[in-house]
Amino acid sequence: MGRLDDKVAFITGVARGQGRAHAVRLAAEGAQIIGLDLAGPLPGVPYDPATPADLDETRRLVEDAGAKAVLVQGDVRDLDAVSAAVAEGVSVFGGLDVVVANAGICIPETWDEVTPASFRDTLDINVTGAWNTVTATAGHLIGRGGGSVILTSSLAGKKMQPFMVHYTTSKHALVGMTRAFAAELGNHNIRVNSIHPGAVATPMGSGQMVARIEQTNAANPRLAGMGMTFLNQFVADADEIANVVAFLASDESKFITGEHISIDGGAQYF
Repeated sequence: MGRLDDKVAFITGVARGQGRAHAVRLAAEGAQIIGLDLAGPLPGVPYDPATPADLDETRRLVEDAGAKAVLVQGDVRDLDAVSAAVAEGVSVFGGLDVVVANAGICIPETWDEVTPASFRDTLDINVTGAWNTVTATAGHLIGRGGGSVILTSSLAGKKMQPFMVHYTTSKHALVGMTRAFAAELGNHNIRVNSIHPGAVATPMGSGQMVARIEQTNAANPRLAGMGMTFLNQFVADADEIANVVAFLASDESKFITGEHISIDGGAQYF
């Protein structure tokens, strides 16, 4: 018996990294998986984007975990596309119980390197994309009599991330969004919480990402040490984030809502 038997989960940014880890973990707990990912070029990011092959691999891993998956390519900035992906999955599985708004981008830039385009793209994907995700799914959760919504914020949503004004702004916005949705959707027995990972070992660290972080750190070395953990472990594995998502998705957390849970080794306090 899994903690999520007979449940259905929708996850954005599902092709790899944290999104894939969440899909596989929730599948192992008994949930059927609906997923959405752009699986293509992202605006301005210095790391390698996900691909359709990554999306196919997530599907394979979900099926290996004993579940079924309806995974489609789509852009979280497009409410109609998100709604269509959810509707397709619900037509197959009969309903929806868990939502993980995980999709997001991260572009290291000093304050004077941020452009109108990079600021807009970050807010559109990280914030509007999360709003689209909840808006497209809430009605389905209400139809089931309740559910769990999990928004992926960041250490940058509790403390801040130097040299990422746009990213920090977006992740703080998700804190307010979590509380606002928790208040209104609570009347429908829907819980809404945010998670706040620190550094996580995912493909977001690929390509030129590390080099770009080092370049921005050089602009003000005093800030480079921010994000250090209290523990000897500095970087989380994606599965460690998925552990918390599984808890919030399950009935074990049925009286937790409007909360903001850090998985950062204490980095928010350093």
